Amino acid sequence: MKLSTWDSPELKASTSCFKELKTVACGILAVCAITAASPAIAANQRLPPLSTEPNRCEKAFVGNTIGQANGVYDKPIDLRFCDYTNEKSNLKGKSLAAALMSDAKFDGADMTEVVMSKAYAAGASFKGVDFTNAVLDRVNFEKADLQGAVFKNTVLSGSTFNEAKLEDAVFEDTIIGYIDLQKLCTNPSINAEGRAELGCR
Repeated sequence: MKLSTWDSPELKASTSCFKELKTVACGILAVCAITAASPAIAANQRLPPLSTEPNRCEKAFVGNTIGQANGVYDKPIDLRFCDYTNEKSNLKGKSLAAALMSDAKFDGADMTEVVMSKAYAAGASFKGVDFTNAVLDRVNFEKADLQGAVFKNTVLSGSTFNEAKLEDAVFEDTIIGYIDLQKLCTNPSINAEGRAELGCR
């Protein structure tokens, strides 16, 4: 009995090989897509150019609604260098997931119940900001000024505070993982009361 070309062992082997390559390629593409979509910006990565949209700072008052918890977005909210000093009503409860916030000023703002998952806030100023009941997981606060900020019942899991100023910050009932807590407790600017609230040893 003669095998058809579709039943030949050589064709089956090459088809199997193609399927394996296709699976590997799909896996690599999926990893690339996830990496590209993740706004958690590493130290050796560069930020995108500053947005040229004329009303980009007002976007904070609208926020984003796509994939809030995971910081998935069509286009990042670019709030770099914006000034929200003493903003008491327009930021409360907004989703600023994956927002680019470096070098922005939020001093004295009411940011209660805000969602800032995976935001990049390195070098930003949050002096006296009320973050009560906010979700600030996986936020990069490197070198940010958080003096007197209130983190009451605030989710801080996965966030980094390298060289951040945390004098007089309030950490009452803060929700934070053990490893993240250990890292946070190494910040020398946290006062004795803040350390006691966090449970630093």
